[in-house]
Amino acid sequence: MPRHPRRRSARGGEGRCAPEPLERLQKMLARAGLASRREAEDWIRAGRLTVNGEPASLGVRVGPDDQVRLDGRLVRQRAASSGEAAFVYHRSSGERLDQVPEDAPEASVPLLERLPRRAGRRFIVVSPMPRIDGGLELLCADGESAARLQRRVRQWVSAFSVRVLGELTQTQLEGILGGALDSGVRLEVLGCESAGGEATNRWYALRARGASGKDVRQLFERQGARVSRVLRTQLGALTLERSLPRGHFRALAPNELEALLAPQAHEPAGLRLPG
Repeated sequence: MPRHPRRRSARGGEGRCAPEPLERLQKMLARAGLASRREAEDWIRAGRLTVNGEPASLGVRVGPDDQVRLDGRLVRQRAASSGEAAFVYHRSSGERLDQVPEDAPEASVPLLERLPRRAGRRFIVVSPMPRIDGGLELLCADGESAARLQRRVRQWVSAFSVRVLGELTQTQLEGILGGALDSGVRLEVLGCESAGGEATNRWYALRARGASGKDVRQLFERQGARVSRVLRTQLGALTLERSLPRGHFRALAPNELEALLAPQAHEPAGLRLPG
């Protein structure tokens, strides 16, 4: 296991140096927004990481004074800036976050190049919508926070607008409310109501606890519905505000992120769609 250099810390009452806290290498990389813990473990096994010039091993702990390198390049041990650790983005259907949408102006820049660089060098999408769909996306620059949010998504009530061809029958609606998925898992569906439409297209507003965009598509398609679009309008306590146009983002305030990370961070079952 690599040796750690002697650390310089603030002197104690008798002139002694207080040791600085150490943390596992994979946790440090996740906190810095460079990788998930699992990805970091894969990097360690592949021999891509060194600590103080020696190959890293699983379980090694590092501190601020240790030199960590990935493929020979020095890793800066820093966390995402306070207040800019997470972002809400209004994504267009079919848009890739690292590419400009086809209908965007010529001078447009992909989302991942527009987010503040000081927020982190790697952004993780929490419970991403399928590429064919869109709506509210939550991005996090802090890998540790992203992992915690991903674990809590299944506690949250989310809302979706689903566009289908034609009007659903009562039997189809009852099947959707049943919440059965192909895997045998049964979602807690809290409501599915008609939300209007034009010509042959009809919109339905669905609320469910712990549902992903993929789950929602499957709920409708299992009942024979022809789904053309799924838009997420709410993810737990976050709502897609009308003031946030497609292709735009905003940073979460520190208190918003803290609320999402809190153990009780999920919406009550009676939550209704805005508007």
